Amino acid sequence: MNFNFIVLKKPLIYSLFLCSLPLYGNDLKTQLENDLPTLMEKVIEWRHDIHQHPELGNREFNTAKKIAEHLQSLGIEIETGIAYTGVVGYIEGGKDGPTVALRADMDALPVEEKTGLPYASKVRTSYLGKDVGVMHACGHDAHVAVLMGAAEFLAKNRRALKGNVLLIFQPAEEGPPEGEGGGAEMMLAEGLFERYSPEVIFGMHVTNQRHGHVFVKPGPAMAAASAYRIKIKGVQAHGSRPWDGVDPIMATSELIAALNTVVSRRINIINNPAVVSVGS
Repeated sequence: MNFNFIVLKKPLIYSLFLCSLPLYGNDLKTQLENDLPTLMEKVIEWRHDIHQHPELGNREFNTAKKIAEHLQSLGIEIETGIAYTGVVGYIEGGKDGPTVALRADMDALPVEEKTGLPYASKVRTSYLGKDVGVMHACGHDAHVAVLMGAAEFLAKNRRALKGNVLLIFQPAEEGPPEGEGGGAEMMLAEGLFERYSPEVIFGMHVTNQRHGHVFVKPGPAMAAASAYRIKIKGVQAHGSRPWDGVDPIMATSELIAALNTVVSRRINIINNPAVVSVGS
């Protein structure tokens, strides 16, 4: 995969705005540069608050409420409860033009945070019948805060927009809980694009790569993930007489090694990047 990168000496909110800059023109670009210092103080505060209070997929109730209240305070038309907890805002521009969608994901992961940050998550919940920590370990807190900041700037300057902006706050990007629907698929199934008809949609994802860089590439950049669960049944025997049983631990270790050959020996990863991971 050939990645190009742009050296960007601005915050990520700037890059999200630049995605749709042709709609807005240089005057708004200058306005954004002037507004960024104050706006970024808010974005950082939102991100810290969301990071400290993470919620799992389809359970992003407080996060959705925070987003909805912010958008309503800006006079933005909103819809809530899409795909359980999704929030959508619609900014009608003052000039004719297309509808551009900007998207951020909201959910956190069942991971215990051990960063020691002053705004670290201490949230715990039940997940798959187990008591787990909850953490924004994938950066969705940043995505939400950045889009909230972009919403504030765009709403303030809506009369100058050449077109409309659809703000999509998506739940359950990491996958819905077992037995539930959710995520982007459910938002689409509920008619989101039929109602607003965006002509293009932009999203971004933070990463632990070099600070101040934005990476882009032609074609697909990220893929969907599918989870799997395998149950191996053995026959119990004493550890000193393994031949009397069927050892599921040994079988599992063989299986883990074999699963990786699916990618390394059966898939052309030049044309179809793929990975299989055993997570637990």
